[in-house]
Amino acid sequence: MKREQFEALMEIAIEREIESFQFYTDVAETMKDKSVKKIFEQLAKEEIGHRNLLQEYKNIPDMAIRFKAPKDYKVTDTVDLPTLSIAMKPAEAIALAMKKEQMAVDFYNELATHATDDDIRNACLELAKMETEHKVKLENIYTDIAYIESF
Repeated sequence: MKREQFEALMEIAIEREIESFQFYTDVAETMKDKSVKKIFEQLAKEEIGHRNLLQEYKNIPDMAIRFKAPKDYKVTDTVDLPTLSIAMKPAEAIALAMKKEQMAVDFYNELATHATDDDIRNACLELAKMETEHKVKLENIYTDIAYIESF
């Protein structure tokens, strides 16, 4: 893999994490519901962790970056994208975050399909797995919130 291509890919990935951090931070600041606010604050912190990991990877390209492919039940596919509002309910907030993470998965998978370099393709697929892990985590939270069992 050419160093310039790798650095360009990492810059895109880092910028996307920064944008996600800013989005989640901005949403948290506008939320009335304290539990929704806390959800988005936690999501923002996780995006900083992703950014730091990618920055480390960029600086040490020989570092192995491997993510376990989580079992994806595609809960996100069954949920409509909610409209952002200050009066969002927790389930709507999580649904919005799930959709945002799915967009990131789709972005990296799309990059992988167009990559002509195998190393770049593999890096894109690993980044897609990283985002899938985040999405699946959100889907688990969503199912706990949206589908509360009653006995």
